[in-house]
Formats: sequence, C-alpha cells, structure tokens
Amino acid sequence: MTSSLPSRDAIADGADTILRGFEDYHQRFLSITRRATQRFEDRDWRGIRRDTVERTKLQPQMVSYTLELLRHQLGDALGQHPVWMALKSAFTAAVLGRDDFELAQTFFNSLTRRLHPHIGLDPTIDFEPADFPLPYQGWEMASARTYAVRRVGATVIRRLLLDTGLRATFVDLDGTAEAVAAEIQRTVDAEFDGGLEALDLLRPVFVRNKGAYLVGRLRRGADHRPLVLALVHTEHGLAVDGVLQTENEVSVVFSFARWYFHAAVETPRAVIGFLKSLMPKKRTGELYISLGYFKHGKTELYGDILEQSQNGERRFVVAPGQRGLVMAVFTLEGPASSGGGELVFKIIKDRFPAQKRTSRDEIKKRYRLVLHHDRVGRLVDYQEFEDLVFPKRRFTADLLEELLEVAGKTVKVSGDEVIVRHLYVGRRVYPLDLFIRDKSHDEAAAAVADWGRALRELAAANLFAGDMLTKNFGVTRHGRVVFYDYDELLPLSECSFRQLPPPRDEIEAMLDQPHFSTTEGDVFPEEMRLFLGLPRPLREVFERAHEELFGVYFWRQMQDRQKRGEMLDVFPYRRQAPLSSGP
Repeated sequence: MTSSLPSRDAIADGADTILRGFEDYHQRFLSITRRATQRFEDRDWRGIRRDTVERTKLQPQMVSYTLELLRHQLGDALGQHPVWMALKSAFTAAVLGRDDFELAQTFFNSLTRRLHPHIGLDPTIDFEPADFPLPYQGWEMASARTYAVRRVGATVIRRLLLDTGLRATFVDLDGTAEAVAAEIQRTVDAEFDGGLEALDLLRPVFVRNKGAYLVGRLRRGADHRPLVLALVHTEHGLAVDGVLQTENEVSVVFSFARWYFHAAVETPRAVIGFLKSLMPKKRTGELYISLGYFKHGKTELYGDILEQSQNGERRFVVAPGQRGLVMAVFTLEGPASSGGGELVFKIIKDRFPAQKRTSRDEIKKRYRLVLHHDRVGRLVDYQEFEDLVFPKRRFTADLLEELLEVAGKTVKVSGDEVIVRHLYVGRRVYPLDLFIRDKSHDEAAAAVADWGRALRELAAANLFAGDMLTKNFGVTRHGRVVFYDYDELLPLSECSFRQLPPPRDEIEAMLDQPHFSTTEGDVFPEEMRLFLGLPRPLREVFERAHEELFGVYFWRQMQDRQKRGEMLDVFPYRRQAPLSSGP
C-alpha cells in the first residue's frame, strides 16, 4: 500500500537539505581549488596532483551523503515519483537567482539518477538541457579585470603580474614586463588598427600541475585576440614561460586531452563565457570540464548529444578506422569539419577474442584510471553515460545490425528508439593510420614524429599505452597525436621492460612462438619496430627521432624517475627562453 505523501513543509525541508548538500559540495570544491595557488607558490607539485584527484571524487561522495540525509528525513516516501516531482519544484524555487544554479541543477540530477534510475530523460524529475543558461551572454566580464590601454607597455604588464597576488617573487620583474610587453605589442601593431581599447584578464589564476596561467584577451570594439601568459615557478622564482596569443595555442592549453585546472571561480558560467569568447569552437561542456566541473560538463555534453541525435538528417555510422576488438564505435556520418559528428560513441562488446585477456569490469577500470590521472594532453577525455535513447531512424541499417550483433546485451531496440544501456562519449579525432594514408608526406611525417613524443609524455605521466598500433591513436585538429584505446592502458610502474633473449640454436630461431617464457606485464621494446606499421620513409622519420624508444634503457630510466618521486615537466605549449633581460 502506498504511504501518504509528505507535507509541504517536509518537502521544503527536503529541498533545503539538497541545497545545503550542494552548497557543502561546492564550498569544499572551492576550498580544494584555492589551495592550488598556495601549492604553486610553495612548488608543492605532488600536492596539486593529490588535490586534483581528491576533487574528482568529491561530487559523488557528497551526493551519497545527501541521499543519506534525505532518507533519514523522508524515509520510504523518497522513492515515490510524486515526492521527487515535488522536491524538484521546491528546489527550482530555491535556486532561483543563484550565480551557480546550473551546477545546483546538475547536483539534483545526480541525486535523481541514483534514486530513480530511468531510461532517457524524464522532465518531471530531471532538469533538462533547456533549463541551463547560456554561459556567455551578458556575463563574460563578471570575473575579469580590465586594463584600459591603447598600447601594451611594461607598466601595464608589471601591474598585471603583481595583481595576481602570487606571494612568490619574479626573478626579474622589470625585465620580464618589458619583454612580455614588447611581444604583445607586436601583435597589437599587426592586428589592431588604431591600438587597443583594453586588455581584459580573468581574476582567477589557473593552476595545473607545474604551471600557472593568466587568461585574458586584447580587445578593441567587437574585435579581440586571446592572451594567455604561462608562468613557471623555478627554484629561483617566478618567470613567464610563454606568451600565447592565438586561438589554436590557447585551445591546446584547454584541450579535451588534458587534466583539470584549479581556478577559484565563484560564478562558473561567467568564466565559461569569457573562455568561450577566446575559443568559440570549444564545446561549453568541455570548458566546464576543464575547470574540474566534469559532472556539469557531462550534463552540457548530454544536451549536445540530444541535439545531434534529435535534429538534422545525418545518420549514425560506424566510425572511420579499423574495427576494435573490444569496443564498437559509431559517429555521425561525414567529416566533422563539414557538419559531421564531432563526437564518437563507444560501446563495450559482449565478447572479446582470445588474445584480449580482459573483462567488462577491467575495461571500465581502465577508463576510470584516465579520469583520475594526468592525461598530459595525450589521452582523450571520455564521459560515461547510461541509458541513453536515440531515434532509430538516425542509424544506418548496417550500424544497427552490427551493434545488436556485437553488443546485444547493451543495445536494445524498442519501437522507434534505440536504447544504449552503457557507453562512453568523447571527441572524434582522425585515426592515425588513416591520417598517414590520406595526408601528404610532410603532414604524415609531423604526425609520426609527434606520435613518439606522445609515447614519451605518457611515460612521463607514468602511463604505458600497451597496444602500440597506429589504429589506436588519433590526430586532433591541431595536429597533436592522442591515444584513445584504453583496454590495455596501465601504469608504467607495473610494466617489466625486458630485452628479447636471443635464440640458443637454429631450432629456436625458426619457431613461430616465443622460445622464452613471459609473464603478465612483460614488455619488449624491440618489438615496437614490428608494430609500427609504417611505410619505410615514415618509419625512418620515427626511428631518427625516437630510436631510444626501442631499447629498455629509456623505459627503465623513466620508471626509476617515477620511483624517486619526480614529476616530469610536460607543458601544453612550445617553451621559450625566459622572457626577461635578467638572469
């Protein structure tokens, strides 16, 4: 028998509990975030990394805690659909006028999915994408400081650097200000006829790993250019390590293949609006994720998925590239540059071939590893979704037949809808094997050289790709090589790098199978030559640039450095000589 509904006061108290749970979460989030500036000042790189991981775990923890409070307040009534509808209505009224109400609504949706699992979207108990505000209209100056100047001289740069409030001192503040100002003014002279109106700078300092970033723009009327100053803190003091003034450079800094910034933002959508003005091609969800609000970023991404699947006539097709052994992957037809899908959808298959000694749970574990690990610009960020609904008419017959065959436990057809119980969604990139085939020699050679750099930088982050085939790597629109197949990804520290034992006689030399015993985790770098799969000219490019990757010394050296607790430098821009005239 259904119990009576709680009173209006009990519903109001429940909505207040949810709001207090959200406020507790967001204050803890900001508290962790604010620590990053002090850690940068103290050169506490390990502390920044620990805080980044702690912050990723905070929202799920606070959702669980809030649910326990609600169960204590409302008991069994909490599971009743009309009760949750009433709580949504009361919560909607409670968050009106808040500067962070989109984050509060996402927090509520997380509670909804825990308490009332359902397929697709239920507008009676879920906040819908249309309920979330645009991030930039009328908001973008809310968290910015404006320097009203026609020209950029040393005085304004000196003021700008001091206004950060960083307690550490610059190695050569005056010389740095002169050098940085001269570099920026060259852009002003070339791009702004008649000079500037202002230089706008976001107030928060953006901290990630060993770098801090001042994010701003040069502006005259409706015309503006990005400006990001990259700071490092050496044993001698602070220095400006890079002056980034193009959309592409700034976009790489905020790449979907990088970890999260720490920027103390009271009004997130104001800062997102400012960032959107610098990087209009970036998805709103990606920008929220870049600030560590990955749950709300996922909510925004869900809105993008709905828009792509419900509107337009392009159909979902098998994603370009070789079929995976573990994942079925699809996207919207056509190149992303001409209106095709910018997103890819990955579904774990029901069964794997014998050579893939893994399981569904193990694959999920590898994707969670990426969430809690520094991606150093080389791992595509995937968001995990459950119970998504797509219109059946948007699938090609071949794709739908394949999905039902290889992932029938996950993919179901119900009337005019396709229901996917579990999948990962991420940005689409150009598969490296296809890129090498389709592009000019110079473009392919640049990608091959960057492929080796990607392997080095993953090693610097204590990661080993496992499966080195080109089909598992892709090229971004900025020409950077990234890894996107995680079923064999593992920490570098768990690998045993060995040299291939030579055969003891002619019989062993002729065997098709290895003539020596191996254990799980054994890696033989010499075998990489066999798996490159490159035409000779490109293989020579790789070998000239990265010969040491074929030997055990490089990999063991990287392991030793990890064991010693070193945090190796991997910066998202081309580093320059120190921008000062001083030491």
